[in-house]
Amino acid sequence: MSVDSAQLADDLRRAASISRFLARMLDSRPWLADRLLASLAQPLDRDAMEAFLDERGTDEPRLRASLRHLRTWVICHVMVRDLAGRADLAEVTGAMSLLAEVAIRRAEEVLRAGLVARYGAPLSQTGWEQELLVVGMGKLGGRELNVSSDIDLIFIYPEDGNTGGNKVISNFEFFERLGKQLIQALAEVTEHGQVFRVDMRLRPNGDSGPLVCSFDMLENYFITQGREWERYAWIKARVLAGERYHELEQIARPFVFRKYLDYGSINAMRALHAQIRREVARRDRVHNIKLGPGGIREIEFAAQVFQLIRGGRELELQVRPTLKVLALLGERGILAPRVVAELAEAYDFLRRLEHRLQYLDDAQTHDLPTNDEDRGRIVRAMNFPDWSALMEVVDRHRTAVSRHFDHVFGDPSEEAHTLDSMWASAGDVEHAAPILERLGYADPAAAARRLAALHSSTRYQQLPNHIRSRLDALMPRVVEVAAATPGPDDTLSRCLDLIEAISRRGAYLALLQQYPQALRRVADLVGASRWAAQYLTRHPILLDELLDDRNLHTAPDWDGLRARLRETLESFEPDMERQMDVMREQHHAQVFRLLTQDIAGLLTVEKLADHLSALADLMLELAVPLVWRKIKTRHRDAPKFAVIAYGKLGGKELGYASDLDLVFLFDDAPETGEVYARLAQRLNTWLSSQTAAGILFETDLRLRPNGDAGLLVTSVESFRQYQLESAWVWEHQALTRARFAAGDAAIGAAFDDIRCDVLRLPRDLATLRADVLAMRRKMSDAHAGKSPLFDLKHDAGGLVDVEFLVQYFVLGHAHENPQLTGNLGNIALLRIAGEIGLIPADLAARCGDSYRLLRRLQHRQRLNGQPSRVAPEEVGAARAPVKALWASIFGDAPDDGN
Repeated sequence: MSVDSAQLADDLRRAASISRFLARMLDSRPWLADRLLASLAQPLDRDAMEAFLDERGTDEPRLRASLRHLRTWVICHVMVRDLAGRADLAEVTGAMSLLAEVAIRRAEEVLRAGLVARYGAPLSQTGWEQELLVVGMGKLGGRELNVSSDIDLIFIYPEDGNTGGNKVISNFEFFERLGKQLIQALAEVTEHGQVFRVDMRLRPNGDSGPLVCSFDMLENYFITQGREWERYAWIKARVLAGERYHELEQIARPFVFRKYLDYGSINAMRALHAQIRREVARRDRVHNIKLGPGGIREIEFAAQVFQLIRGGRELELQVRPTLKVLALLGERGILAPRVVAELAEAYDFLRRLEHRLQYLDDAQTHDLPTNDEDRGRIVRAMNFPDWSALMEVVDRHRTAVSRHFDHVFGDPSEEAHTLDSMWASAGDVEHAAPILERLGYADPAAAARRLAALHSSTRYQQLPNHIRSRLDALMPRVVEVAAATPGPDDTLSRCLDLIEAISRRGAYLALLQQYPQALRRVADLVGASRWAAQYLTRHPILLDELLDDRNLHTAPDWDGLRARLRETLESFEPDMERQMDVMREQHHAQVFRLLTQDIAGLLTVEKLADHLSALADLMLELAVPLVWRKIKTRHRDAPKFAVIAYGKLGGKELGYASDLDLVFLFDDAPETGEVYARLAQRLNTWLSSQTAAGILFETDLRLRPNGDAGLLVTSVESFRQYQLESAWVWEHQALTRARFAAGDAAIGAAFDDIRCDVLRLPRDLATLRADVLAMRRKMSDAHAGKSPLFDLKHDAGGLVDVEFLVQYFVLGHAHENPQLTGNLGNIALLRIAGEIGLIPADLAARCGDSYRLLRRLQHRQRLNGQPSRVAPEEVGAARAPVKALWASIFGDAPDDGN
């Protein structure tokens, strides 16, 4: 006997000394020992199990015996390898799950053939043969099956109809008979034992429902009667037999995974777990490592509640194995890495302990033993010196699990709040006002009236009871967190605007109720910026972003976002509506992350504009091919089409609410112009349409050749000809801030060549000066106002003056100084103008500083929902160099009264 064989024999003897079940099997099944010694060196796979059944035979007379012999071999094989340290948890649970799949499929094939021989094949009303889909639930669905587990199954068939044989029965009756025979083949206890206990209680209506149901019956059940705990159960549903599983997934997925974030799931899961805990306590099963405190079920709940909450939006979370879910939650920052590590370690340990409890007698138990003999066997199986040492580790894991579970599922609203009575009597303004005054509100009477208006509103009174109770628990905390901000009155007002907007969306109320830190961040955010408050109120789905601390400190990963978003969009093809919503949701989320960093003072205005411009480019890049696919008359796989950005996007100075100035070019056969016009129109619609998720961008297409009177899309050659022969000076000014943004890169390169050629045309400086000055006066007249405040953009010495000066330098001097054609931004181009001697370098630097300050002030005003006007004295020093430079080039600027 070789050394390896001797070691395997030792492994087998040691396992038999621990497991009474294995010892009994070796004594009663003479064939088993040799079979094990021949296979223990490596894991079992599907081929090995199928070969075993083929060898034993699985015609109807031999089916039951062969399946039971297979089960004996597999569980003993797994047990020996596990106890010898040769198999990890994944191998053990994977092998048992595979055993169930092989047994179910073989039994279904054999038993179906017998029924077909008697009744004919089950057919739809249109004559298509029907099949039974066997759905594995629970741990079987997740490929996490215990060694002595029962299996949870649901039987589904696609369509109603009748069999096609001489003795006709309905499809329902056919599959009901097949289901009953299948259960019996697996669960009947014979002289060879049983394969698996079968539990059918997860089917629609449980024990009171039919054994099998059609797709239509299942879908109707989900819509009309499906309960929260069934959503949880269906997370792990997996078709084990049957080819039409994609159709079943399409029925089940909308029931399990909501389209939007579903924080209401926490309350439902909390209630379900409370029910389980009460049952455990009633049965005095505190030492049950599955259902007791800190047990396996709590780890599963903590992982799967986030699947219910987020799985509809984050498709990656629609996976089944618990450890994979935990890893994904850690990667996304939903759970802290330390939490994930502790839960994963506890899960592995408790599952391995669970298996060793079941190895003793092949019993479905999760209770720690109370007698010394069994404790001694478990201690040896777990490789611990004694029972106390084992229990120390068990207790450590269960304590950690309980702590993390309570953090996820703890109900912050269970504890009474000191302001509960104030909110309950909010209609009494005289009672509430002194309380609000003590909290620091500047105008407590106004705040009290606002609270009273909400409390007495029809909207509040008509809320369903479960939603109103969430709102009642939340409101005292809203008043409290608003009082802790620098401007309590404004913060409370903006918070109440948000609360009123989401008051009928229980999931959002549940999020703020469940996560006090999110509520505090909402208060800080809306208190700091009126624009942020309005943005959040329009897009409350973004509340979820406030839960992840990383959003405040992590720089955007545009390449990663591009890859993830492209994959997500592909998964929804050809659902255009969902793709449009996904792009809007992702865009809003990224803007909101930048907004939180901006308000926290972590971004300069320039850096923010770079990020917003990069995000817009990314969205355009992804939208073009998606829209192209929707063009039925398209003649090539990828369009010869490009998006050219002008204005704020072209200059990479995009703001939160900036629209996109776009021009569309194509470079294809002239007769394809109509196809590209359709692409341009649909792309514009894709970007600017209002959907359930809002809009992506406001767009402006008037900078195309000939403006509104021109074609929506222009050929590259026509664009070149227009720019060189027909364009106005103001169009060349606009071209200084234009760049390729998305689409065909070759067209982008051609555009760059045209742009440089146009900008470098020799121009008479006197004529150019007059044209630019005339355009500036025209713009000034259009925005003339009588406000004593200074308009940061349009008044003399403001942003537009700087832009016009830079455009003049580019158009007037680029033919001699090609470095001026770079799309580098106004500050960099001013610096270059100073370096090459067009203007004094120190004046150029001071004008650049002024431009930076004016943009920062404009950004501040917009964040607070204010017009871009400030007191003249606030910008006097900044205007001076700009006006001086303007005067040196153009003479006095148009009088603006400032």
